Amino acid sequence: MSRVVHLHIGAPKTGTTYLQDRLMLNAAQLARHGVVIPSKNRFVDTDVFHFRAALDLLEQDWGGAAGHADGAWDTMVKRVRRADGNVVISHEILAGAKPDKIAKAMNDLAGNEIHVVYSARDLARQLPAAWQESIKQGRKWPFRRFLNKVERGQTWFFNAMDLPRVLSQWGAKLPPERVHVVTVPHDRGPNGDELWLRFCRAFGIDPAWAPLDSERDNRSLGIAETSLLRKLNRRLELGVWREPAYDNLIRELLAQEVLVSRKAIPVRLPPERFDFAEERAQAWIDWIKGSGVDVIGDVEDLRPRRPAEGTEWKNPDRVRAKLELGAALDALTVMTQEAAKGAQSDSLGGRLRDTARRLRER
Repeated sequence: MSRVVHLHIGAPKTGTTYLQDRLMLNAAQLARHGVVIPSKNRFVDTDVFHFRAALDLLEQDWGGAAGHADGAWDTMVKRVRRADGNVVISHEILAGAKPDKIAKAMNDLAGNEIHVVYSARDLARQLPAAWQESIKQGRKWPFRRFLNKVERGQTWFFNAMDLPRVLSQWGAKLPPERVHVVTVPHDRGPNGDELWLRFCRAFGIDPAWAPLDSERDNRSLGIAETSLLRKLNRRLELGVWREPAYDNLIRELLAQEVLVSRKAIPVRLPPERFDFAEERAQAWIDWIKGSGVDVIGDVEDLRPRRPAEGTEWKNPDRVRAKLELGAALDALTVMTQEAAKGAQSDSLGGRLRDTARRLRER
């Protein structure tokens, strides 16, 4: 059986967390239909393995203990070579890969029928989501500075989200019909799963093969929550790639469990930035139409929707203290509870060690 490799390279903030979790949940059932989602072993979650493989390919080392990604890409390639049928590799950090890393990936996967899948979203939604995601990862920059850097092409996020640049590089040696653009719909569809159905078409998957739904999504923070987290990053001075212990507390617990669950004012693109977003959307659409790549969805999804006339825009760089205080109190409550749990655990461990010592001394 010939082997097809679907390499889903991003972009960030286009439903990738949900996609990867749903693929992992249904991996066993997909395998019965000839669709392989490579995994390392039962001790490492599949999505973590794909993340580490992408890190290793890009020669980056963050998101875990030093060296945690070493060898993961080679292991991924070995898993692909052992598979038959349809193989899906997915991680969004691949979108920003430099040409030499793309060449390595293509060389290592040579001999397979390679398809590149890229999910794209309009910038009016994607830029606010990307900024608050960068804050969750440890950044300290204001929204205005982030947007300035994006418009000047001075940040990784723009390189990963600029559709013509990404697909010109990843698809340079592929026929256009093997390059697939999945557009993120403005509306979820009648059953709320339109994006998932588009991903299935891109990967050649029958949706019936993956019946288990995912409850994971990488929801965005509101203006007060993002502002609070940004100030915490500045106060802690941990840097962008912080230690796993801090990452688990700040990103996993505080940001993704506590702060995202609050009723919040969303981060929105400033009105004066829509001209840039619309200009890029037109450039993307023109490139797609001229390239011959496969489009799954509607290219009109890439056009930003301006807010209704009279809608007030809230500046996430200048948040009222009262709003921040509410978020801070929720954060302090959870962190205090976590500290108490840790203290209880330490106390129990100490008592057990004292008991063991007394038994040894008898």
